[in-house]
Amino acid sequence: MIPVMEFRQFSEQQPAFRVLKPWWDVFTDYLSVIMLMIGVFGCTLQVMQDKIICLPQRASLSPENTSEVEIKSLLHLQSNASAAPREMTGLKTDLDLQQYSFINQMCYEKALHWYAKYFPYLVLIHTLVFMVCSNFWFKFPGSSSKIEHFISMLGKCFDSPWTTRALSEVSGENPEEKDHKKSGTSRSNIAVSPGEGSLEKTQSLRSIPEKIVVEKPSASVLDKKEGEQAKALFEKVKKFRLHVEEGDILYLMYVRQTVFKVFKFLLIIVYNSCLVNQVRNRVRCEVEIQDMTGYKDFECNHTMAHLFSKLSYCYLCLVAVYGLTSLYTSYWLFYRSLKEYSFEYVRQETGINDIPDVKNDFAFMLHMIDQYDPLYSKRFAVFLSEVSENKLKQLNLNHEWTAEKLRQRLQTNPNNRLELQLFMLPGLPDTVFELTELQSLKLEIINNVTIPASISQLEDLQELSLYQCSLKLHTTATSFLKENLKVLRVKFDDNRELPNWMYGLRNLEELYLTGSLSPDASKNIVLESLREMKCLKTLSLKTNLTKIPQSIVDVSSHLQRLYLQNDGTKLVMLNNLKKMANLIELELVRCDLERIPHAIFSLTSLQELDLKENNLRSIEEILSFQHLRKLTCLKLWYNGIMYIPEHIKKLGSLERLYFSHNKIEILPSHLFLCNKLRYLDLSNNDIRFIPPEIGVLQSLQYFSVTCNKIENLPDELFFCKKLKTLKLGKNSLSILSPKISYLALLTYLDLKGNHFELLPQELGSCRALKRSGLMVEETLFQTLPSDVRDQMKAE
Repeated sequence: MIPVMEFRQFSEQQPAFRVLKPWWDVFTDYLSVIMLMIGVFGCTLQVMQDKIICLPQRASLSPENTSEVEIKSLLHLQSNASAAPREMTGLKTDLDLQQYSFINQMCYEKALHWYAKYFPYLVLIHTLVFMVCSNFWFKFPGSSSKIEHFISMLGKCFDSPWTTRALSEVSGENPEEKDHKKSGTSRSNIAVSPGEGSLEKTQSLRSIPEKIVVEKPSASVLDKKEGEQAKALFEKVKKFRLHVEEGDILYLMYVRQTVFKVFKFLLIIVYNSCLVNQVRNRVRCEVEIQDMTGYKDFECNHTMAHLFSKLSYCYLCLVAVYGLTSLYTSYWLFYRSLKEYSFEYVRQETGINDIPDVKNDFAFMLHMIDQYDPLYSKRFAVFLSEVSENKLKQLNLNHEWTAEKLRQRLQTNPNNRLELQLFMLPGLPDTVFELTELQSLKLEIINNVTIPASISQLEDLQELSLYQCSLKLHTTATSFLKENLKVLRVKFDDNRELPNWMYGLRNLEELYLTGSLSPDASKNIVLESLREMKCLKTLSLKTNLTKIPQSIVDVSSHLQRLYLQNDGTKLVMLNNLKKMANLIELELVRCDLERIPHAIFSLTSLQELDLKENNLRSIEEILSFQHLRKLTCLKLWYNGIMYIPEHIKKLGSLERLYFSHNKIEILPSHLFLCNKLRYLDLSNNDIRFIPPEIGVLQSLQYFSVTCNKIENLPDELFFCKKLKTLKLGKNSLSILSPKISYLALLTYLDLKGNHFELLPQELGSCRALKRSGLMVEETLFQTLPSDVRDQMKAE
């Protein structure tokens, strides 16, 4: 016989694919095996046994139906029969074995119905087609690759230790609490009274080993390697979902093969029902071979007819069951929404509420998985959840960034606070909150940061910097920051990065905001009211405002420092400045101002004013600064100022004056009537001459005229004996007066880029001046006496 295993290749698929075979596919596979056995059995009988046995049939001697030759032949046979001995019985045909074989073959080919001849082969072919069709979507290149990837990921997700941990922890269940509950239940079950029966005692005893298993530390601990593997799985699932949800080839392939099986079932039932009666035992055969055998009519017996008839009825029954199963499959395919899959039951059962619904082929495969075991979908859903992924990232982050590693990154920032800076991490490590000595936390380009309640452990935390970070706060964390945070720096690109909770920081003293703001809510991000910030003293805005927003006016009663850097956008409306009477420092940088705003002259408490990088050409309004009695620092640098008006002499309280990077050509002598000046920067202008009145500035400590066109220095300059820094570089100087020796406190002298041929030996009298503080060409330095050089080189 032909072994059935030879046909295994027609229905063979990978063992892992069984999860995509619902009960009806498994059932029809078994039906196909039975039908295949029927076909193989029938074919084997056809090959090994005689198909048909025929005997000649005598004809009557009537002249109408018998030719002369036939009559003579029959008469001859009859005479021979009469001459035979009486003891012989039956009819003698005078046919040998070869003639019988020939007759059997002829009658089998001509008289036997084709259905009776080829029934086993039809069964075999139809069954093979069924088997191939049932597994075609596993073999088709367009669908098999997706199935293989899906099955591979499904198995890894099912076996991943993270799946078990996520189902317990992400859903809000604490494994330790579950253990306590189980242990409590076990104790209560064990401590039953004798009257409660032995059933509860048995149940309590069974619960003991379960508790022991759960309490294993390894069950809730995820090592670094397992965490990395789970992280890779999240990425694979995410990419696979995007790829598979684009099409529905798997669904279409399965529908088509199911429809084909239904059509084939109807075809088999129709033609088999009509032809099954053609399988008969006795067959009349008429073959024109009288000249070879002497007979024309034969009576034949189909030896397999009875068996084939039974097998055909059995086959029809199996096909009918197969077809009904395929019809049920068709009903399931067309009357259920298989291109959409909802994880609602998983969300309700696990508490992971962000598991998304899926569609198309992804949804169809999950529906198929549910027919095998819904547990697969439940465990697979963990890797579709962002909450679960973030929890895993957090765990991996904690493994990578230990408290010891973070402690090594602590530095002291310019505000003399102990600071930790974290840049471009996937999240915020929980270990940060173990650094109880931390005073400043700086986070840069970190998305989806959640500050937990454990931030309350950082009792010394006073400063927080968020640069392009989207941050969420736990309720307890919000309360903690409201009470403790003193300094907040935020750099944002969109509304998500500008935290709403900052408006409630009632103890905040300094707020620095960098990003695009607008007073119009329809255009851009709006700065809401700062009214709750009762302690705010410093506000810095690096933005693109056209007017000072009302939210700043809300804190005008206690605001002392206002810094506006406007990125070149013209600041038009400045009337709100008048309401900030307590300002002591004001910066209006890159605001495209063409004149000094009149609103500034109302700020009587102002001590420092910075108008850097505007379009100031004339500063005649400087006369009004005489009302600002407390003004000590005026910065008008990086503008286009052509001259300094003589009204500058009215600003007798000035101590620091910045006129660098302008277009000033002439220094008025009135400038030096500001005799309190300690810092004067006139670098990067077109100045050719320094008036001798500079000697009046006896408090001058810093003087810079770098990058000008000065050819000579007045001797009166060296009467400013408190000078510590003198910058004369990149001018046209050729001689340095020996009176430089008067500057005994000089620590920094810049002479580079001039036309000096030698340096005066009187530089040796500047005892505080060292080689590191003398900016001069080496060749020029060598012109000094050796003892002076040695003195400067000595530390």
